[in-house]
Amino acid sequence: MNRTPASSAQAHDAEAVGGGRAGGPPLSQGLKQRHLSMIALGGVIGAGLFVSSGTGIAAAGPSIVIAYVLSGLLVMLVMRMLGEMSAANPASGSFSVHAERAIGPWAGFTVGWMFYALLCVAIAAEAIGAAGIVVQWLPDTQSWMWVTLFMVLFCGANLAAVGNFGEFEFWFAALKITAISLFLVLGVLAILGVLPGTDAPGTANLTGNHGFMPNGLEGLILGLPATVFAYGGLETVTIAAAESERPVQGVASAVRTAMWRIAVFYVGSMLVAVTLIPWNDPSVVAEGPYVAVLKHLDIPAAGQLMNVIVLVALLSAMNANIYGASRMAYSLAARGEGPAFLGKVSGGVPRAAVGLSCTFGFVAVELSYQWPDTIFKWLLNMVGAAVLIVWGFIAFSQLALRKRLEREAPGKLVVKMWLFPYLTWVALAGIVAVLVLMTRESGTRTQLYFSAGLTVALAVVGYIKQRVVAVRG
Repeated sequence: MNRTPASSAQAHDAEAVGGGRAGGPPLSQGLKQRHLSMIALGGVIGAGLFVSSGTGIAAAGPSIVIAYVLSGLLVMLVMRMLGEMSAANPASGSFSVHAERAIGPWAGFTVGWMFYALLCVAIAAEAIGAAGIVVQWLPDTQSWMWVTLFMVLFCGANLAAVGNFGEFEFWFAALKITAISLFLVLGVLAILGVLPGTDAPGTANLTGNHGFMPNGLEGLILGLPATVFAYGGLETVTIAAAESERPVQGVASAVRTAMWRIAVFYVGSMLVAVTLIPWNDPSVVAEGPYVAVLKHLDIPAAGQLMNVIVLVALLSAMNANIYGASRMAYSLAARGEGPAFLGKVSGGVPRAAVGLSCTFGFVAVELSYQWPDTIFKWLLNMVGAAVLIVWGFIAFSQLALRKRLEREAPGKLVVKMWLFPYLTWVALAGIVAVLVLMTRESGTRTQLYFSAGLTVALAVVGYIKQRVVAVRG
């Protein structure tokens, strides 16, 4: 593995503590501990949980619970590794900084710009999805009007101060947590048969309709990749920690509570859904498992209530992705891996990076309207497997940095990866397994190939840049 040159190490040492390029003004420390706590809690509840989980249930049946357990365990290992590195060296570039330290500048360049592309495309997809929900309520309006409103709102908030991002995410997270907590409480009461108007279902829906694994191991395998991607977005908390009052403590706390959050929100809600309603009920896919369960419980206006929650989840993800993209671009520029103007800070905010991220989001939205089946689809495919590739870089980085920290700065190991290095290798094997599973379906296979192409292209550019810098240095 290539080690980062001393000059580059000094650059991202400065970035890790919030400094701008060339001794410029630092990022603000405007995120309070309550912001970081709620970002950690709410970040685990994404729109994917509400929207796409029905497809997984249709493929795997009740065994979707096992799929969420397996993917949840993988995510916990990845977050533990990332938490170890981020608590030791908090940085707004998070895993991009760690990859540069561990593997070399080309790796930081590759994973940083790949994640940036993922977030910018996601900003567009979430804006379009949120606008679609509002147009259902107000059919006389146009989708582009709401897309513009949401983009301007969150771009303005992120340009003004990091505290605005924190406040939006605080209340968005509070709404999501309240909603899913109420869903779980109602579901458990119904399962116990103590909710008025309901009878305890027992295990009828879990073992009936061809059993717990109705489509066999094949169904479970098909459902597994979708569950992995539902966890995307957890990385934001390690990016945000660099601008919090107590970054080390914030990261440590977020990582240590990841296990119960995943168990309660994801595994718990899936278990409630497949216990209360048959897995092959058409409404599970057509309306989503949450709406299907709420209608089964005769909750008034269940569909509209769920639309409100999905809208909140989409807007929350959009806000977080604008923030995450801007900080990743800033970090790359601060380390000389991107255009210098993106590393400039004004009022504690990298406003050029925020503006560029929002501009790319706008461009992607326009591409979705003009060429939805060509250019925008290509963009979606290019970032389809990006999360798994990022996780792979995190694992390789942790393998190298853990040994270095134990040798050079053991006091920085506030958070430690369990059973190192064995569970790190288990996580890597899990990531490879999911990538292999993606080759089984034509849609995910295309995403894998496009994402692999983008990774190779970025790696080549990053390596050439690294060699040029080494020759000049």
